[in-house]
Amino acid sequence: MKSSHFVGRVSGGGGGGVGGDKTALLLELTDAPGALHETLKYFWKYDVNVSHIESRPTNKTEGTFTFFVDYETPSDENAQKALVKKLDGVARSVSVLANKEVPWFPRHASDLDKIADKVLDAGTPDLESDHPGFTDPEYRARRHALAKAARGYRHGDPIPHIDYTAEEQATWTAVWDRLSALTQRHACKEFLDILPQLERHCGYNRSSIPQQGAVSAFLEARTGFRLRPVAGLLSSRDFLNGLAFKTFFCTQYMRHGRDPLYTPEPDLVHELLGHAPMFADPDFAALSQEMGLASLGACDEDVEKLARCYWHSVEFGLLQKPGGEYKAYGAGLLSSFGEMEHACAAKGVEGEKRGEGGGLQPEYRAWDPEDACKQPFPITTYQPVYYVAESLRDAKDCLRRFCDEGLRQRRFRARYHALTERIWVDRALELRKDA
Repeated sequence: MKSSHFVGRVSGGGGGGVGGDKTALLLELTDAPGALHETLKYFWKYDVNVSHIESRPTNKTEGTFTFFVDYETPSDENAQKALVKKLDGVARSVSVLANKEVPWFPRHASDLDKIADKVLDAGTPDLESDHPGFTDPEYRARRHALAKAARGYRHGDPIPHIDYTAEEQATWTAVWDRLSALTQRHACKEFLDILPQLERHCGYNRSSIPQQGAVSAFLEARTGFRLRPVAGLLSSRDFLNGLAFKTFFCTQYMRHGRDPLYTPEPDLVHELLGHAPMFADPDFAALSQEMGLASLGACDEDVEKLARCYWHSVEFGLLQKPGGEYKAYGAGLLSSFGEMEHACAAKGVEGEKRGEGGGLQPEYRAWDPEDACKQPFPITTYQPVYYVAESLRDAKDCLRRFCDEGLRQRRFRARYHALTERIWVDRALELRKDA
C-alpha cells in the first residue's frame, strides 16, 4: 500500500544573507582556464548567495567538468530567469534540478514540539510486567502525572518545578551514596571538574534531587545545551534530531524505590547524574551535536549507524589515560555502579541484576566510529565491547570525520544557528513525512 506524504521545501534560514528557498543547478563546463570564474561572476552580478558547489569530471565529453551548485533563490523572479539565461550562455549545458527528497526533520527549535510527544513504550502507566513498579498503583499514577506534565511542555516554556516525594528523594540518596566513591575513582576528569559546580549552582547533593530547570540554565550558559522534558523513550531519529538543536530530551521520573540500584530504562538518575554533567564540557557537547546534525534528513541506515555510535560513546564511552587506566565519560557507565566498575577496573566483576555478562572480561577497542557503527550492543547486560578514545576532543574529531566521510548517503551539510534557533542547510531539499 502506498503511503501518503507531506512534502515541504526547506528554507536556508539564517545562512550568509537572508534565508530563503534554494535552487540546485547542474552545470557542464569546458575545462579551460577561468571557466569557473567566468560562470560564477553572474551569481555575484545578480547578488545571489551560493551555498554549496562541488565538481567532478563528466563521463559524457572529454575535457569537460560537471558542477553541482546550490544557491539561495532570488526573491525577484526576473533575477532568477536572467541568471539562468546568462549561465546558459557560458556553460555547455544548464539544468535546474529537482530538490533532493529526504525524510522530514525539524528546522526550528519549536519544531521539536512535533516529535517530543512521540514516545515509545516508557514513560506511561503501561509498564512492562517485569518492571519493578508494575504492580504498584501509586508508582504508576505518579508516572502518569509526570508523563502528562512532560507532554504539555512546549518550546520556550519554563521547565516545570517538580516536588519530589520522600520516597523519590530516598532513592536518589541511595544511588548517590553508592556511586560517589566509584565516580571519584573511575569518572573522567571533565566529569569530576564539573560536579562541584553543579553542587554549588544547581543544588546537586545526596539529599536533594536537583530541578531540571536549574540544570538546564547552567548548561546553556556553559555550552548552549539545554534539557527538555520528555515523557519517555523516543525513536533514535527523533532523539538524535533534538541534539542538533543542542537539546537533550530528558525524562523526569524516578526508578522504583523497591530496587534503587536497578532500572530497566533511563530515569532522572541516569539523566542528571550520567548525562547532564558531561554536557557542560565543550568537546562532549560538540560530539553530541555532531551526531544530531548528521541525523537530520538521514536515511534509516545512517540513523542506525549514528545510534550505534551514540551508544558506544555518549552512553558507554571510555577515555584512556597515559598510564593505561580507563576513565568513564559515557552516561550509561557514570550512572551504573556495576557497569562502571566492570568497564574501568579492566577485569570482570560479579554482574548486578540482569548483568550476567558482567563476569566476562570486556574487549577494549580504539574509538573508531566506522567500526562502532557496525557493532551491535546488548541493553540488558554489561557491554562486551567498549570503545576507548584518547580524549573527548579525539572522540569528537573522529566522529566529525566519520560524519563527513563515513555516511555514504549523506548529501548535504547542516548547521545550527543559536541566535535564530534554526537549521541552515547547503542544498535544495524537499522534506518528506509519512502522513
